[in-house]
Amino acid sequence: MTRAKLILEDGSEFVGTSFGYEKSVSGELCFYTAMTGYPESLTDPSYRGQILVPTYPMIGNYGVPEDVKENGISKFFESDRIWCQAMIISDYSEKYSHWDGARSLGAWLKQQQIPALCDIDTRVLTKKLRDKGALLGKIVFGEDDVELKDPNARNLVSEVSTDTVTTYGNGSKKVLMVDCGMKNNILRCLLRYDVTVKRVPWNYDFRNEDYDGLFISNGPGDPSLCTETIEHIRWALGQDKPIMGICLGNQLLAIAAGAKTYKLKYGHRGHNVPVRKEGTRSCLITSQNHGFAIDESTLPSEWETLFSNLNDGTNEGIRHKSKPFFSTQFHPEASSGPVDSMQLFEEFVKSL
Repeated sequence: MTRAKLILEDGSEFVGTSFGYEKSVSGELCFYTAMTGYPESLTDPSYRGQILVPTYPMIGNYGVPEDVKENGISKFFESDRIWCQAMIISDYSEKYSHWDGARSLGAWLKQQQIPALCDIDTRVLTKKLRDKGALLGKIVFGEDDVELKDPNARNLVSEVSTDTVTTYGNGSKKVLMVDCGMKNNILRCLLRYDVTVKRVPWNYDFRNEDYDGLFISNGPGDPSLCTETIEHIRWALGQDKPIMGICLGNQLLAIAAGAKTYKLKYGHRGHNVPVRKEGTRSCLITSQNHGFAIDESTLPSEWETLFSNLNDGTNEGIRHKSKPFFSTQFHPEASSGPVDSMQLFEEFVKSL
């Protein structure tokens, strides 16, 4: 069993055992608190450039399913590949047991050329990230050292977005999907309704497109770097056609409207995060994965908060006071995760 080092920018070092692909990599460490869902998280484009640290100690016990296609996309995964830089866990289960398990997590990581270390105290690592905030780190095998690089300095959305225009479904309403790193389950949720979804790249100029509603997907990194997307959304705000955004889409909509965003200390990543709908006592349990948030104090007067995080009070969604525009910071498609907020897709489709 090969041993390797996890080295953080604060000088901390952890020694672990490799169970993935053996190459040295650099990225931003982030922890997520879900007990399940590692196949979905690993294939979530929002983790581009990050080293994933699950807080649940035992990972791999239900294996990884086959990559089955349905409606032109993967049935079980959130995209066609693993996007994170690497994975750090406490206890790896090579033996797996699940009805759809087809291979071990380690075998999948090796096939996808993603490094992974186990036998590391992820409780200590998580406490460090909570105290100090997000830290850059690197996994080093032997003498193959690499430089620490901040992935947020790059336009990560341009790296994960589709580079083609693809149409799904054959419904009566046309939804234009701006893919900033779209999770497949967003598409699955929309296709349950009478819609046709046209999926376009992040910087696609849709100002001459015929559509009934605009959808802005999730994605990784700093939203302020998506200048072309923001410009196109700003134009869409003048068309009065329904708009819905998720995660990064929430932030891009806010910036296009005139608000500002900021980087959270360590972000929200995991399931079972409570949010409250503003003006009510209604609480939803949500799934989340983001490192940036909207500064509510900068929202223009015609916009208002739609949801708030009950743990720390941060913004979890916005809406226009008179027009059919709204977005959520959390993931109503929730794969894997709670399904409390699935009805938001229905609300969007009904407004078309």
